[in-house]
Amino acid sequence: MTDPAVEPLALRADCAACVALCCVVPAFTRSAQFAITKAAGTACPNLDGHRCSIHPTLRDSGFSGCVAYDCFGAGQRVTAEVLRGEDWHGSPERLALAREAFPLARRWHEVAWYLDTAARLPEAAALHAALLAARDAALDLATARLDEAERRDADVQRAEMDELLRRASRLARQAWPAGQDLRGASLAVQDLSGADLRGADLRGAVLLGADLRRAQLDGADLTGADLRAADLRGADLSGALFVTQAQLDTARGDTATGLPADLERPAHWDGDEPG
Repeated sequence: MTDPAVEPLALRADCAACVALCCVVPAFTRSAQFAITKAAGTACPNLDGHRCSIHPTLRDSGFSGCVAYDCFGAGQRVTAEVLRGEDWHGSPERLALAREAFPLARRWHEVAWYLDTAARLPEAAALHAALLAARDAALDLATARLDEAERRDADVQRAEMDELLRRASRLARQAWPAGQDLRGASLAVQDLSGADLRGADLRGAVLLGADLRRAQLDGADLTGADLRAADLRGADLSGALFVTQAQLDTARGDTATGLPADLERPAHWDGDEPG
């Protein structure tokens, strides 16, 4: 459901061009997704230089949250533009810079990814110019050093970008006038097998552990939906809107699960349980 004439930006992580910022800056708590608790700004004990020493076995080692994480390209950008390619090891100043810059860059890169994706929806052609301009503005804000007034202005811009995305979503879903409004709905562990969710607004819906086998999701807006451990076997997401790779990586599926053309089938869908 995207327009191939609008070339997408490569807003995906390039770990080879990053100094492992996602392994240092964020905090995480011991849970089903993380085997240990780690404080913000401290290196993960599994980090060896700039590479994860257990990367091939992250899921089996209890770090499925790491497998599903995507910085949308913020890591390599902060490394290049903020840290100037320098390492944070042994430099409290550079580590402090990374701790400040990386979360903001990731936030704006994620927004840019959604805007870029919306700009390739044929149904939202009337908004393409505005979406691309907003995308570029988000990318400009990703590494900007803002004062308090500028941060307030950026928050206003963020709200305007979100409204633009909602407008694009409505245009893309107008082919399904009976699509359900399930924004923010609590649907954890619900039996939705075979459900007709075409054109549904599922922005921010909690689908944790939900049974979505064979569900029809063509035109469904899955922005920010929690799909952890959701069963997508046989479901059709090929025409779903705003599906991220991270959402798929936390869910369960199989070879019969229909996927958007620009996303990859997670390796664990061949037999491993999702984290």
